[in-house]
Amino acid sequence: MEFETYRGELVAYCYRMLGSVHEAEDLVQETMLRAWKARERYDPARASVRTWLYRIATNACLTALDKDRRRPLPSGLGVPGGDTEAPLVPATDVPWLGPFPDARFDVEARADLRLAWVAAVQVLPARQRAVLILREVLAFSAAEVAEQLETTVAAVNSALQRARAALDGGADAHAVAEPDDPETQTVVQRYIQAFEAADVPALVRLLAHDAILEMPPIPLWFLGSRDYGRFMDRVYRMRGTGWRTQTLTSGGQPVLAAYASRPGGGYERHSVQVLTVTGGRITHNVTYVDPAVLDTFALPDEFPGS
Repeated sequence: MEFETYRGELVAYCYRMLGSVHEAEDLVQETMLRAWKARERYDPARASVRTWLYRIATNACLTALDKDRRRPLPSGLGVPGGDTEAPLVPATDVPWLGPFPDARFDVEARADLRLAWVAAVQVLPARQRAVLILREVLAFSAAEVAEQLETTVAAVNSALQRARAALDGGADAHAVAEPDDPETQTVVQRYIQAFEAADVPALVRLLAHDAILEMPPIPLWFLGSRDYGRFMDRVYRMRGTGWRTQTLTSGGQPVLAAYASRPGGGYERHSVQVLTVTGGRITHNVTYVDPAVLDTFALPDEFPGS
C-alpha cells in the first residue's frame, strides 16, 4: 500500500490544523506509522487510502489539540507597541504560529497556507477547525468528514456553519495579491533594493499607512508605517547596514531570507520576512529570527558566495 504519495499534502493539512511545520511533520510520521501497523485492517470498500489516511491524521491532530491550544501571532494577543526602542524580550512560553516553507514540500502553494488564514482558523475549536479545513479546503464530502470524525452529517454541517460564522470573513486570504502578480513582484523587488541599501525612507514609501510589523517570539508588534520605519532604523543601528537577501515563498507569499554582514567579512543568516502585499503596498511583515524556523527553510548559515 503506497502512503508516501500523500505525505506532502498531509503535512500541509496538519500545518493548517496546528500552525507548526515541525509538529505537522511529527504527526504525519505518526500517521504513516499507524497506517502501516493497521494496513491489514484497511477496507477499500469503506474509503480510499487517501481518505483513510486523513482520518488517522485528523485523530492525531485532535489528540495534539486536546488542550484547546492555538498558535497566535503577536498581533492576535494585544495592542501594538508605541516604543520602537523597547527591549526585545522573547515570550518563550507562547507556542507561536510559524510559516510554511513551500520549497520543502510537494504541494501547491495555496492561499489557505498563508499566515493570515492559518492564524484566523487557529481561533476555532479543534473539531470546527478540522471540519472547515476538510470541507472547504480539501473538498471532502460531509459524509466523508462525518466518517473521519465519527459523527453525523448533521453535526458536520452544523460545525461548518459555526466555523464560518466565527471567521466572518476574517480568513479571506484571497484578498492578498498573488505572488506572480506583476505589481506584487515590482513592490517586492523595490522592497529588496531598499532593504539591502538600508534606505528606510524608501522602505516606508512602499508600506501601507496601517502596515503591521511583528517578530515572534517577541510579543511586541507595531502598527503604522511611521513606527515600522523607526524600528527599521533601530535594526540598522543594531546590525549594520550591509545586508543580502534571497527570495522564497511561504503559502505563496513572498519571503525574504535576510543575511546580515559579519565583522570579519561575509554575511550570516539573520531572519526570514514573510510579506503580505495588498493594493500595491506592503501591508504586513512577519519576521522570524528563531533558528528553528530558519532551518525549516533549509537556509545556509552563510550567504552563498560570501
